[in-house]
Amino acid sequence: MSAATATRAKSVEIQLATFYVGDLLLALPIDYVQEINRNLELTEVPHAPEHVRGVINLRGDVATVIDLRRILGFSPAEVTPQSRNLIVRSSDESIGLWVDQIADIISISSHEIGPAPANVSGVEGRFFKGVYRTESEIVVLLDTGEVLSID
Repeated sequence: MSAATATRAKSVEIQLATFYVGDLLLALPIDYVQEINRNLELTEVPHAPEHVRGVINLRGDVATVIDLRRILGFSPAEVTPQSRNLIVRSSDESIGLWVDQIADIISISSHEIGPAPANVSGVEGRFFKGVYRTESEIVVLLDTGEVLSID
């Protein structure tokens, strides 16, 4: 078996949920995403770090909402008609990632993911797992473990 055939054999189809934070097109594997939520009415948390926007009631559970713009070094997010909370699971907790706009769900092969650059649009590379190039854009895979480890 040739090396190219072996690589294709090991390649796995991945579905990614894509979304924008500023002009940056980011993605998470679809199985990380619990739901996409329009609830933007947050309860502020006193003395919380500046990247914590607040908490929301998620059908009886409390979910902390993180402003991805702040974590990635952009100005704070503003509420727009396109703003959404991308709800992900971390350990046994639901976490909301405030994003500027939801994009598409794309299916790619795992071998199409390239290494993450040291920085993307001035953002630290530690928040990224890799990149995927479409015909017109670069999709950056977000490392949720790194994002959620911020104190």
